Amino acid sequence: MLSKVFIFAALVALVFADERYGYDAEEDDHHHEPQPYHFGYHVKDHHGEQHREEASDGHGNVKGSYGFVDEKGVHREVHYVADDKGFRAEIKTNEPGTANQQPASVGFHSNAHEFLHLHEDVPEPHDAGYFH
Repeated sequence: MLSKVFIFAALVALVFADERYGYDAEEDDHHHEPQPYHFGYHVKDHHGEQHREEASDGHGNVKGSYGFVDEKGVHREVHYVADDKGFRAEIKTNEPGTANQQPASVGFHSNAHEFLHLHEDVPEPHDAGYFH
């Protein structure tokens, strides 16, 4: 008997919750158009810098970038576009062990070789524990 009272009380609570909070199943049928947006940030501290920026025109087209520069000057910057032609990205970096390549329609532009000549104290990836 106690379980029947509990179930009844739960059903009554659900009915009143729908009315009190203004839930209307018909509202779920309305389609809301995409809205343009833009956001971004830039952070700089003793570890380096980080940034991100993205914008949409409200029609499914998005452009953005993000990246970092660490305290040793190693950097990576990713620029991307997502639109009716798909997702495309281009990466610019001087990270040790990288090279210019075009995998999966992603442009990867590295100047790691130039960076290593300027900064001889940068460890090789296998010495720094990057890959385990």
